[in-house]
Amino acid sequence: MRMFRGRAATIDADRAASERLLEVAADGEPALRVWRPHRQVAFGRRDANREGYDRAREAARGAGFPPVERDVGGRAVAYDGDATLAFARAEPVADFRRGTTDRYERLTDDVERALTALGVATERGEPDDAFCPGTHSLSVESAAGERRKLVGIAQRVRQTAAVGAGIVLVDAREELADVLEAVYDALGVPLDPETVGTTASVGGPADSDRVRTALEAALVGDADVTIEPISALADDGEGGSEQ
Repeated sequence: MRMFRGRAATIDADRAASERLLEVAADGEPALRVWRPHRQVAFGRRDANREGYDRAREAARGAGFPPVERDVGGRAVAYDGDATLAFARAEPVADFRRGTTDRYERLTDDVERALTALGVATERGEPDDAFCPGTHSLSVESAAGERRKLVGIAQRVRQTAAVGAGIVLVDAREELADVLEAVYDALGVPLDPETVGTTASVGGPADSDRVRTALEAALVGDADVTIEPISALADDGEGGSEQ
């Protein structure tokens, strides 16, 4: 397995680097990265079709989160640039029509194992009116007994490779909840800001490096791994610091 560390110099370059994980896998070798994306609100295609999309972009920008649009995924997600992690694991597939459920299960199991090792107890599923709602999520219970979404997972499948990717919220819960509330309100999409969870808010680590290390270990498993800088994937050769 090839594991890439760091982030590219810009949001666009970083997204392009992640896209190339599928190319690595299509050539027959699994690929992985766990990183801190640049500060942004990433909107999905369904968001772009909403009447309030322009207002939502302005709400994100006004909160100091550059708005970007992604080609895949569900509703908007927010990255604070430091305490929000993304992960992506790409692997070759022999038959793109099979294995989707198995890949979801393995990826979810691995993320659960990483969080358990950090002392964060999760359960599958998500509360109502959570951000970026989906069927593959992990939630935690706050000290007040509220259920909060901590992890969202999605998958893309091409003819010869598939990538399972997701987000883990580590810290900065209030800031993320505030910007998501403003964005979803502008879109006219239900969101309860109390459903935004982080590892730190339930007694787990607030250090994203510590969470990244645990995720990398769980997602690599027993595979032989070669670690490379993200510049090995970036078109412009611009790798960032270890994020």
